Amino acid sequence: MNEGNRPLRVLVADDHAPTRDDVRRALDADGRFSICSEVADAAEAVQAAVSKQPDICLLDIRMPGSGLAAAWEIAARLPRAKIVMLTVSAEDTDLFTALRAGADGYLLKNMNMRRLPDALHGVFAGEAAMPRELVARVLERFHGREPRWRPPVTADGSEGRLTSREWEVLALLARRYTTAEIAASLVLSASAVRAHITSIVRKLQVKDRAAAAEMFRTRGSSA
Repeated sequence: MNEGNRPLRVLVADDHAPTRDDVRRALDADGRFSICSEVADAAEAVQAAVSKQPDICLLDIRMPGSGLAAAWEIAARLPRAKIVMLTVSAEDTDLFTALRAGADGYLLKNMNMRRLPDALHGVFAGEAAMPRELVARVLERFHGREPRWRPPVTADGSEGRLTSREWEVLALLARRYTTAEIAASLVLSASAVRAHITSIVRKLQVKDRAAAAEMFRTRGSSA
């Protein structure tokens, strides 16, 4: 239980007012929580987190400024705060970027809001909050069963020794993401993405980014 049995202080960050209203109703009906701040964008979320020192930050991914960027910043500044994403996105890119950013939970907005208080309380107690279908994806990724995470092999049979970040960039290249889209998904600068792509092309000994992406798709589909 939290110190002094006081209500857990929750920051809610979402640019969709009806969602904020739904969250407030769900948490107000439960005596374990108190909403300390409601904001509508990532910059406000970081500022409110620093000033209010919430126990739990409930962040939308698609809000202006990116909830993922807010998660990175809040996790760095407030390592004791629990971070939970509440989003419509069930995409792997968003899920794994959120987890890398330090999220302790990942909930979908189509959930029954009556379950939200228990999910958040569980996160504060050290549990993970995530739909079962997303847990299965995390386990699949961890076990390395997804074809796109198997190392591509160059023409001479040597493995490209890519870093984990380069694997992430290459996976998105294979999905035909642009440099700007990769930067947004991985919370990187465009110049950093271009540097990773240059390194990938060199390590895989291919002509260009298109060839690297094609090698990745080909090896993955044949694996």
